[in-house]
Amino acid sequence: MAEECALPPVGCPSDEPRFRQIQSRLPEIWRSLTEEPQRERTVVVLPSMSLDASELARLGGSVHYEERLLFFLTLLSFPRTRLIYLSSCPIPDEVVSYYLQFLPGVPFSHARARLRMLSVMDRSDRPLSWKILERPAFLERLRRSVVNAPASHMEVYRCTSLERELAVALDLPILGADPGHLDRGTKSGSRRTFAEAGIRHADGFADLRDEQDIAQAVVHLARRNPRLRRVILKLNEGFAGAGNAVLSLGALKLQEETSNAEAVRRVLEALHRRLKVPGGGKPGCYLQSFCRQGGVVEAYLEGRRREAPTVQLYLTPLGEAFLDSTHDQIMGGPEQMNYLGCRFPARQEVRPELHQAGLALGRHLAGLGVVGPLSIDFLAVPSRGGRWNLHALEINLRRGGTSHSMQALRFLTGGSYHPIEGVFYLATGEKRYYIAADSVAPPSARGLAPRDLIDVSTDAGLHYKSSTHRGVVFHMMGSLSQYGRVGATCIGATPADAQALFELTGRTLDEESRSTRWIG
Repeated sequence: MAEECALPPVGCPSDEPRFRQIQSRLPEIWRSLTEEPQRERTVVVLPSMSLDASELARLGGSVHYEERLLFFLTLLSFPRTRLIYLSSCPIPDEVVSYYLQFLPGVPFSHARARLRMLSVMDRSDRPLSWKILERPAFLERLRRSVVNAPASHMEVYRCTSLERELAVALDLPILGADPGHLDRGTKSGSRRTFAEAGIRHADGFADLRDEQDIAQAVVHLARRNPRLRRVILKLNEGFAGAGNAVLSLGALKLQEETSNAEAVRRVLEALHRRLKVPGGGKPGCYLQSFCRQGGVVEAYLEGRRREAPTVQLYLTPLGEAFLDSTHDQIMGGPEQMNYLGCRFPARQEVRPELHQAGLALGRHLAGLGVVGPLSIDFLAVPSRGGRWNLHALEINLRRGGTSHSMQALRFLTGGSYHPIEGVFYLATGEKRYYIAADSVAPPSARGLAPRDLIDVSTDAGLHYKSSTHRGVVFHMMGSLSQYGRVGATCIGATPADAQALFELTGRTLDEESRSTRWIG
């Protein structure tokens, strides 16, 4: 139905003053937790994928992406922390136990007693926050479950008007960007922010609303870039590359002496006939999504070798910007635009520029009042002399595909990211690296339950060991049986070690899914 295609207009203007009042507690909460991490608090983890519902439906099993934030269970290592984890569907006990067993220095029973897992029992492809707001009884039970210690707060995947309404209902601040800043995380808003901060980005046009806008933008780009071969269209709310489409310009002859009206007509015709849509989608359906969400058109940056580095930051409620990590994204699909996974850290040649550009953008956004985690994606194309040219692509004002893996590494090892060298150090001075992906399972592994996955991993010696700070940590375990998808973070002592673990994980799941010898 049409009303399920976009986020609902929940909340009213009267919520905004109350929300700002609640958010005003964040600086004091941040100071108190920085000075006294053991401070009493209740943390409500809301892993709602609050994105366009039609985009969620393309994922298949989108409710299982809510499991990405289960690494927040490691906060229970602080003995005075209570945690409430919300989900669309019940998360199996063996999955919860899997994460709790990583906790250092806290008895399992003590941590489990401070954890509440609450589910709305709804598998539909709608944001979890929406589901909660339409269930008054569930919301009241949730409200009564929160012990409002001064440092209590919410952790979210993304803060939209849905999360704002929940924050007001629960009287809890959110450690995340105000919905008023969400435009900065769209494709159009990203381009404006890059321009404001002086960060290099592809030539293009933002804030386009319909096919006529698209065609005009393509014609302008082609005429001011005579060598332009292709353009890329991006949905404002697209993610993981799923909202991108490519149009080749060669046959259109837009640079020839022809009227603007004729050039626009050629592009409009080509959009319906030649537009390459991800996943083999139909151009007409893609263009409908574009007209609903809006988007951008950019020059396609050509190159025989194209890399996709990304930098992550955290903007504190005190207006500070801290580097969190860098990654090389692993991309797939016909145009190498679909996110498959990541390697930590990003290649050494681009790290300094990633840090510099990331901090410039982070400080600019912090100056605007943005709070919480964010990532900035780039395209790197080699130039003469061995250098790499970086072009900023988009800003993600949310927890992205790399967030949970770095969070896992930090919590599991107690180490830290070096903001100058761009590497991760353990307390012993050793370095750690990883490769992570949301789908490491071969087709043969479909049908394995979480318990089976844990048994296979343990039997094969893949399981992460705190004694060596090496091994494999799984996520999205609940999606393996039905969808054949499970994620993993493969932590190694060297990049080659992490790569070997990643490859071994895939081989092991393939081989052992055909066997039952690992059943105890």
